[in-house]
Amino acid sequence: MAAERDYYEVLGVPRGAPVEEVKRAYRKLAMMHHPDRNPGDKAAEHKFKECAEAYEVLSDPEKRGLYDRYGKAGLRGSGMHDFASADVGDIFNLFGDVFGIGDMFGGGQSHRGPARGQSLRAEVQISLQEVATGAARTLEIKRLEICSTCKGNGAKAGTSPVMCSTCAGQGRVQRGGGFFRMISDCPACHGAGRVIREPCPDCNGHGRHAARKTIEVTIPAGIHAGQQIRLPDQGDAGDPGGPRGDLFVVVDVAEDGFFERDGDDLFCQAPIRFTQAALGGKIEVPTLTGPHTVTLKPGTQSGEVIRLAGLGLPDLRSGRRGNINVQVIVEVPRKLSRAETDLLKQLSEAEAKSTLPLHEKFSERMRKYFSGGKK
Repeated sequence: MAAERDYYEVLGVPRGAPVEEVKRAYRKLAMMHHPDRNPGDKAAEHKFKECAEAYEVLSDPEKRGLYDRYGKAGLRGSGMHDFASADVGDIFNLFGDVFGIGDMFGGGQSHRGPARGQSLRAEVQISLQEVATGAARTLEIKRLEICSTCKGNGAKAGTSPVMCSTCAGQGRVQRGGGFFRMISDCPACHGAGRVIREPCPDCNGHGRHAARKTIEVTIPAGIHAGQQIRLPDQGDAGDPGGPRGDLFVVVDVAEDGFFERDGDDLFCQAPIRFTQAALGGKIEVPTLTGPHTVTLKPGTQSGEVIRLAGLGLPDLRSGRRGNINVQVIVEVPRKLSRAETDLLKQLSEAEAKSTLPLHEKFSERMRKYFSGGKK
């Protein structure tokens, strides 16, 4: 999610709140902001997904511990779901135990064939130098895998799920009739169309269990902070026969010691001495690959920008490189030795009007301004 609010603030619970209090708070807010109750309201949909992200963290002891100690940075690689792009129905599938069965929105997993696994989100940080060259990272994420004991059906070895007698295997039931008819998930089978009499002890009847997985991700040169890389089929396992979800890797670019970025161009400042500005000469300026020597022309002014063409960052699509723009700043010494003071006094006395044309023009404008335009 884009918001950076504290998860406890999102759900309105104190930091020491027990899981049951977190669950109650989440259910109340999720029902309040559900898109079906707020049709066309993007703000409500954002809050609904924001609450889901907060609940996923605060209801999981491991994720909550990482968040309490390190904030959101501690959740990288912890198997966070990608709620920003998740479907509302997928969120109900994920947290069906919170909402109960047959809720008023028809949430939950209906008997419509094998469901796709949830997509996950992870974050990586790279340097500006790695933006220029591209990078690779090894991620360790936690995701859901099909239980190897029950092969995903959730039933104890030697048994099988049976058809739900309440909905006759349809996964949906009808209440009322005529205009006020309401169809919702079956309260007996949670919309699955089948019932597990003896759950698998290894996955508690869920058919999937959490496992850690090491994944390699290649980060292309020229990527920008906040952009994400989609790794297909690297998310949670779906139902048996259903596809995996995806893994979205969000890239963060660390602050650089020299450069500010604007698109593919880089900007920095380089201090120079007064004598270098006046006489010209060679100075070294930073680039992403090391120091670069540039030549100052005599009379370089403070604030002038030197452009190093093609030494910036590559465009993500075309590969064409931007520029490095170095602004030179003339540094005036704060303390002078006696010899330096004497030399500068001699220079001041020897300065001709033509040496400082801007100063002379400014002085002339001052005279005219305060004399009312009279000579």
